[in-house]
Amino acid sequence: MTKRLTATLRLRLWGASALAFGLLSGCSQFQPYQRADIALPSHWATAGAEATRTATEPSAAPLPWRGFVNHAPLQTLIEQALEHNLDARIAQRQMAQLQAQWQQRRAAQGPTLAAAADAQRAGGDGAMGNQYRAGLLVSSWEIDFFGRLQSLSEAARAQYLASAEAERWVRVSLVSGVVAAWLEVQSAHALLEVSQRTLANHEASLRLVQLRLQHGTASALQRQHSEALVQAARVAQARQQRQLQLALHQLQQLVGPLHDPAASTPAPLPNDTSSANGNQTLALLQPVAVGLPSEVLLQRPDVRAAENRLAAAQAQIGAARAAFFPRIALTAQLGSASTELAGLFASGSWGWTLAPQALLPLFDYGANRAGLAAAQAERDIALLQYEQAIQSAFKEVRDALASQSLMQTEYAAQQALWQAESQRAHLSARLLALGSASQLELLDAQRSAFAAEQQLVQLRFALLQNRVALYRATGGH
Repeated sequence: MTKRLTATLRLRLWGASALAFGLLSGCSQFQPYQRADIALPSHWATAGAEATRTATEPSAAPLPWRGFVNHAPLQTLIEQALEHNLDARIAQRQMAQLQAQWQQRRAAQGPTLAAAADAQRAGGDGAMGNQYRAGLLVSSWEIDFFGRLQSLSEAARAQYLASAEAERWVRVSLVSGVVAAWLEVQSAHALLEVSQRTLANHEASLRLVQLRLQHGTASALQRQHSEALVQAARVAQARQQRQLQLALHQLQQLVGPLHDPAASTPAPLPNDTSSANGNQTLALLQPVAVGLPSEVLLQRPDVRAAENRLAAAQAQIGAARAAFFPRIALTAQLGSASTELAGLFASGSWGWTLAPQALLPLFDYGANRAGLAAAQAERDIALLQYEQAIQSAFKEVRDALASQSLMQTEYAAQQALWQAESQRAHLSARLLALGSASQLELLDAQRSAFAAEQQLVQLRFALLQNRVALYRATGGH
């Protein structure tokens, strides 16, 4: 009869414990993250038919940088930058740090088992005694009924994921920066070559004018005009030499420390303003196809990082709410105690203790309420930053698309202008030789051809720079 009552009582106790656990679990303040409802534009609203067509093409994934860059020496520089650049290395260390912190938070949800041993010697009234203890200890294990530890673990996980996306964004930005700096170097090389060639032509014209002036077939005004063109070409040459050095310094800084700085100094590209070679230069970078805004914006690493920071802030609210509820901790010990060291772990020396503890906040001068308010404010800030990241990404893509369409039209017109000015300069030289044109007409035609060629080179590299901007804006990797 007694055994039946004992069994019945045990079942009731287990049932009551299960019911209490279920009720307490239902009080958990942890709430899984749900994506914020932020309206995304349905189209890019770009200018030009080509940009509109490109903007409606679906894109499955961001363009990898190896598919974007079609130039082997530039790919080598990018690889070196990804390995040695300090920003990339810092981002990797930060990601590893936050991953370790997340693992710490996860480990805090389980009990910590430790081996404990101590010895005591006490005496009084002439009597002395020893006490030896050894065993296993679970110290202050917090049973997470209200989701505090789960919320903190989820917040740490979201922060780690945000750091992983931030590291991806650093890599995307680094690739874009290296390509942009490399293009600046190539643009400076090309413009310097144009300036040197133009200076040589103007110096030859000046010598011819001086010779004609000695024979009375040219005027002092023509000589001064030729001298002015020579000095203008020298100014342009010095400017491009300075720009080349600055661009090289920027590229070398992005690539990272190298034993041989010349290894990060790219060789100049062939500088031919013909249409065929211009197309070869533009083919160095693959055009970027752009999908719908909802596809592009939400896959950018910086936007995903902002969303993960929002998820972390949301999880912190759960932890702040759980602070209003009791914290239940459990301390347990299983071991052996004896007055003799040799008696440890002997039969009859074993024992155990179980000490649950509940800590209920009663009065804290409003600390918990302030903590909840701070967590909610942090969530609101993270939400606004997430929305801001989406808006910035949308603007960057839309600007790059609009520039792509309009710059292609401008480039075609500039190429036609340069061809016309070059033909005018050649024709003026022939007419001058026949005595049908003046020296001033030739000098003016040469000056216009020089300016048109400079602008054509600048536009060509600006088109490539715009592809870099579009690659980065779409979150390429």
